[in-house]
Amino acid sequence: MNISVVVPLYDEVESLPELTSWISRVMDENRFTYEIVLVDDGSSDGSWDMIKRLQANNPFIKGIKFRRNYGKSAALNTGFEAAQGDVVITMDADLQDSPDEIPELYRRITEEKYDLISGWKAKRHDPLSKTIPTKVYNAATRRMSGIHNLHDFNCGLKAYRKAVVKNIEVYGEMHRYIPVIAKWAGFVRIGEQIVEHRPRKYGRTKFGMSRFVNGLLDLMSIFFVGKFGKRPMHFFGTMGVLSFFAGTVMAIWIIWDKLYAIAHGIKVQRDVTAQPLFYIALVAIILGSQLFLTGFVAELVSRSASERNKYQVEEVI
Repeated sequence: MNISVVVPLYDEVESLPELTSWISRVMDENRFTYEIVLVDDGSSDGSWDMIKRLQANNPFIKGIKFRRNYGKSAALNTGFEAAQGDVVITMDADLQDSPDEIPELYRRITEEKYDLISGWKAKRHDPLSKTIPTKVYNAATRRMSGIHNLHDFNCGLKAYRKAVVKNIEVYGEMHRYIPVIAKWAGFVRIGEQIVEHRPRKYGRTKFGMSRFVNGLLDLMSIFFVGKFGKRPMHFFGTMGVLSFFAGTVMAIWIIWDKLYAIAHGIKVQRDVTAQPLFYIALVAIILGSQLFLTGFVAELVSRSASERNKYQVEEVI
C-alpha cells in the first residue's frame, strides 16, 4: 500500500464527507493505493455515525472510535498503530489542510528519502492572538531541539516513512513536537514543505488559550524526556552530587572556622547554628540527597514503565 492518511477528529461531522471525497479523488487521480484512517476522539456530534456511512460506500476508509475524548496525541498514536501504508500522511479534519498537497509529500518521502516532511503554513488564516505565541514557541523549539530548518512544528499536515510512525510514541500533548520525538528516535532526515492554510469552513476551533501554557510545559517535558528519559540518574544524580558537594564544603568551612577561632583564642561573635551559611549548607546537603534518591527512583520507573498508550477502543470497522 502506498499511502495511509491518518485523520484525528473531534466533532467534525460536517467536514467529513467533503474531506474523504477530496482525499479519494486525489488518490485516484495519482493512482495511489491507499487507506483513510479516521480516528474519532470521543465525538458527540454524530461523527462516528457519519464515518460508518462513509465507510459503507468507500472500502478504503477505516474508522476507530474512542469511548471518550483522550486528545489529539492519543488519536494520532492509535492511528499510527493501525496505518499500513509505506508513507503515512496526517492531516486535520477541519478542511484547513489541503489533500492536494499529498502527491508532493509522497514524492519527497519516496524519492528524496526524507524520514519526515512537516508542513509550513507560511500564510495563516488565524488571529494574532494565535499566530504570535505560535511563532514564539516555534522559535524556542528550534533552539532547544536543534531542528533549525522547521518553521512550524505543530502543523497537522505531515508525511512520514512507515518506519518512523512504528518506532515513536506520541502521548499526553506531545503531538506538537513529533519532529523532536522523531529526531530523538534517530530519524534525522527531517524536511519542510510550504503548504496551503485554508480558512475553517465548518464548526469552530477546539483549542483555547490553555494550549499555549501546555505548549511550554510540553516543550520542557519533551526536552527532558528526549535527553534524559533513558538515563534520569545522569540528570538527578549530577544535580544531587553538585548540591551535596556544595553543602558539604560550606559545612566544613563553618566547622573549620569555629575550630580555628577556638584554637587561637579568637572571640566568636555567633554560634555555628546562628550563621545563615549553616542553614544554607544544611538545605544543600538535604536537597542533594533527595535529588540523588530521586534519580534512583526515576531509574526504577524508567525500567518498569506502565503501558501508557493503551486506550479504550469501543469499535473498529
